[in-house]
Amino acid sequence: MPAATAPRTATIRRLLQKPPPWVVMYHSIADAAVDPYRVTVSPVRFARQLHWLSDRGLRGVSVRELLAATAAGRAKGLVGLTFDDGYADFLDSALPLLRRHRFTATVYVLPGRIGGENAWDGNGPRKSLLTEEGILRVLDAGMEIGSHGLRHVSLPSVDDRTLAEETGRSRELLEEITGAPVDGFCYPYGDVDARAVQAVRDAGYGYACAIAPGELTCAHALPRVHIGEQDTAWRLTAKRILHPLRRSWPAEPVPVRVRPAGAGVS
Repeated sequence: MPAATAPRTATIRRLLQKPPPWVVMYHSIADAAVDPYRVTVSPVRFARQLHWLSDRGLRGVSVRELLAATAAGRAKGLVGLTFDDGYADFLDSALPLLRRHRFTATVYVLPGRIGGENAWDGNGPRKSLLTEEGILRVLDAGMEIGSHGLRHVSLPSVDDRTLAEETGRSRELLEEITGAPVDGFCYPYGDVDARAVQAVRDAGYGYACAIAPGELTCAHALPRVHIGEQDTAWRLTAKRILHPLRRSWPAEPVPVRVRPAGAGVS
């Protein structure tokens, strides 16, 4: 682990002895008639969810900003906003609404699929992913770019060489594209085990996001709450109240996203 990363990670680890900060998980912001994996939130619903945050004096920020504020003891009222997979619709649908509220967010992208589509979602509609130009536009807009691995594979099932590529190589490629440090990682499918956590740590990331890592909760396995189209005000309120318990919760029931054949070993 780089020397600069070690003290920052140690500080975050100490703070996580308390309930973890509230981090919410989005994917695609678009209108969709078919959404079998519940990864799409319509722009209208997303706008209402952002208003819900603002109306309660909450401010959406990137995970990097949230953890820095947590370490400084000034995270009250901050909510981590994350967007998995790096969908191209972030630019036209999510970014204008975030900027209207003066929110920031973290977008986790796949440098092995830049400009491609979500081929890992076998039964879902095809969605375009950000190009290199799109990634730079997201970064220039004040958002954080993090890694979601190279190709969106479940890390616990891959061999050591693939694990190193999905963690370390993906970070290198993103830093080449952005010309900026990449501090954050996000586990595809939320799948995490101790070996994957160690690989992410060894790759030099300052933190990583999971979904419900349970006893693995640490700076490199932060719990998050899935936000979907059905999350109206009362559901958001319940999720906010219950989030501190997620350290020991199993993952909430979200439809299983089908892994293409060979995805675990390629």
